[in-house]
Amino acid sequence: MTDKFRLTLGQLNATVGDLAGNAAKAREAWAEAKAAGADMLALPEMFITGYQTQDLVLKPAFVEDAMAAVKALGEELVDGPAIGIGGPYVEGGNRYNAYYVYQHGKLVARVLKHHLPYKQLFDELRLFDSGPVSGPYRIGPIRIGSPICEDSWYPDVAETLAETGAEILLVPNGSPYHRNKLDLRMGHMVGRCVETGLPLVYLNLVGGQDDQLYDGASFVLNPGAKKVVQLAPFQERVVHVDFTRGPDGWQAEPGVMETQPDEWEQDYNAMMLGLREYARKSGFRKVLLGLSGGIDSALVATIAADAIGPENVRCVMLPSEYTSQASLDDAADCATRLGVRLDTVKIDGARDAVEDALAHLMEGTKPDTTEENIQSRLRGLMLMAISNKFGEMLLTTGNKSEVGVGYATIYGDMAGGYNPIKDLYKTRVFETCRWRNANHRDWMMGPAGEVIPPQIISKPPSAELRPNQKDQDSLPPYEVLDAILEGLVEKDLARKDLVAQGFDPEVVKQVERLLYGSEWKRYQAAPGPRISTKAFWLDRRYPLVNRWRDDS
Repeated sequence: MTDKFRLTLGQLNATVGDLAGNAAKAREAWAEAKAAGADMLALPEMFITGYQTQDLVLKPAFVEDAMAAVKALGEELVDGPAIGIGGPYVEGGNRYNAYYVYQHGKLVARVLKHHLPYKQLFDELRLFDSGPVSGPYRIGPIRIGSPICEDSWYPDVAETLAETGAEILLVPNGSPYHRNKLDLRMGHMVGRCVETGLPLVYLNLVGGQDDQLYDGASFVLNPGAKKVVQLAPFQERVVHVDFTRGPDGWQAEPGVMETQPDEWEQDYNAMMLGLREYARKSGFRKVLLGLSGGIDSALVATIAADAIGPENVRCVMLPSEYTSQASLDDAADCATRLGVRLDTVKIDGARDAVEDALAHLMEGTKPDTTEENIQSRLRGLMLMAISNKFGEMLLTTGNKSEVGVGYATIYGDMAGGYNPIKDLYKTRVFETCRWRNANHRDWMMGPAGEVIPPQIISKPPSAELRPNQKDQDSLPPYEVLDAILEGLVEKDLARKDLVAQGFDPEVVKQVERLLYGSEWKRYQAAPGPRISTKAFWLDRRYPLVNRWRDDS
């Protein structure tokens, strides 16, 4: 009896809806597996369609096309290794998240997902039906059990597979990134490994889809939960893993062990890859943004340069008489350091024209945020005009703190197609800028070195919409604001909990009021990469109109 088994892992990037493109990637990986003498190529969950499909998978014609693509692929790949690939399956009026296994052109297994995730950003209960727990399938000398993603987060599916003869567990995943996600996954997989006594292969998708990032970071555990293979995050990999059967059963031989960076690098990589993927998959080669001389736009410009190259980034300075010379100088300095284009468009004349047009209606009123917002909306108008004329996707630059409390102008600085720092609190913006100035990686297309001028990081933040304006005129200090927002948003704490932590009751009340009152703005905001466990959008879905307030 053969005592060896080679499994090729395809930690690859699928594009939602690109059935032909995803099938082509599968063919290329299969050819690599064949050349390496592999017995099987494994691809991630829902690979043929990309993930998440959301309601696209409710369309019968799409599912029919996806199933036909899997069938054609499986029947084509006859002279070489088996292939496992995720995709939808319909039978008897039910729709399933399935994992297809073909060998020598024949379907040998179709595993149906049993546990359907419905928390946080997932909604599979309304998209798929729960399938029965499938048994293991045989490929050559080995019996493989394949719990699909969520099925591996609970003991029952893995235990059933072990009891019915599985000798290794191969877990195909479409598991999205959030900060420190690998530790969470590892905890669950160690549990399955210890409970069953079997080796476990965790294979994850990589790439970006809308606001979600799939970080790969696939790994292999041997019995006893010893990690023997670890793939890099956020990078496509085709890696061969050799299994050997001994007196104690199958074990994976030690293989690739790639470094897992710290959370600052992984968050930055996620934001950068999110923009790169969103632009590429949407068909944009170039982007533009308003570069104000402030820290948020400087970080977005840096992420953009790293994502698609400085030559594909246009920055625009849109000054008024409230714009300081220091801001003009800082914006120019930042653009020069990054090597991006910087144009200047003054808004004074356009603002004066709008104010003159409204003068007969505004007569007798005092200047307030109305006049300030005219400036912001004119900037948005001009940036959108440039976007339309030159086919460059406009990036917005509001951080999570501003998005949280509505300290941004709808149809103004919120106008645009994508926001790379949407899920990054202001205090983390500062630290991320310091990290990027001190670090450069080969996956960054922008220049190395201190690309964000130190004076941008050190100066007090200001929207510069009126004389001597500072953010703290309207908001608590960012370290206080962010801590309160993290309590209200990430942890769902009550006001009394935050007061007990030492925060001023009136400040907590103010922040809560701003948070709930700006829900309608977030509903219309541009998408951005999810890097926390409570990103605004799918993780946290609040009513736009909500009169409840926490009086605790």
